[in-house]
Amino acid sequence: MDEKAGMNEAQDQVRLSLVEAAIRLEDAGLNRGSTGNIGTRFGDEILVTPSGVAVRDLTPESMVLLGWDGGKIDEDQPEQPTSEWRFHRDILATRAEFGAVVHCHAPHTTALACLGRDLPAFHYMVAVAGGIDIRCTPYALFGSQELSDLVLEALEGRKACLMANHGMIACDTTLERAIALAIEVEALAGIYLAALQVGTPNILSADEMAEVLARFRDSGYGRQAR
Repeated sequence: MDEKAGMNEAQDQVRLSLVEAAIRLEDAGLNRGSTGNIGTRFGDEILVTPSGVAVRDLTPESMVLLGWDGGKIDEDQPEQPTSEWRFHRDILATRAEFGAVVHCHAPHTTALACLGRDLPAFHYMVAVAGGIDIRCTPYALFGSQELSDLVLEALEGRKACLMANHGMIACDTTLERAIALAIEVEALAGIYLAALQVGTPNILSADEMAEVLARFRDSGYGRQAR
C-alpha cells in the first residue's frame, strides 16, 4: 500500500468514526436531529460534521475536511462545515493535548446553560473535567468568533464547559474519551438540577477539590480508556 492510499484509508476510518459518534450521541439523548457537532484532528487538518444534516443522514463522505483557516480542502464538496467550526478549530489549535471536540445540546447541561450557571463542585466527579468546577461562558451568537474566544477562556484548565443559552462542549485526547466525558458531564448536570429541586447542594471547598484532583492524577483516573 502506498503512502497516499494509506492516508485515504486512515481518513475514511476517521470519517466513519465521526458518523458513529454522532449516532451514539443521539442514541444517548445528548443531541437530536441536526443539533450539535463534532470535530477531530486529522494530521495537519480538521474533520468536522456538516451543517444542517440530520444524524441519520450523515455519511463518511459528508464529513468536511478543513484547513486551519477554516477553508474546505475539497472546494467542490456540496456540504458546508458546521457553523461552529471556529471553536473546533480554535480549541484544537490552542490545546495540543486534545484530539477531539464534542458539542451537544443535551437537556440537563443546556438547561443549566440557559440559567447562565457554572456547574459547581457539588459532587467530586466534577473534577473529571479537569478542575474544581465546569464554567459557563457568557452568551454570544452561535458560530461567531466571539463565542469561540469565550469558549477558549472557559476551557482554561478544563476539558469541558457550558455555553450560555446554548449547550455543552467536551474535549479529550480521543473521540471516544470526549464522548464519555460529555455523557458524564450531562449526568452530573442532571443530578445537580435534581438536587436544586430539594434544597441547596453542599459545595465542596477548593481544598477538598484539590485533594480529588490530586487523587485523580495519582491514580490515573480519567486517563484510562472508558
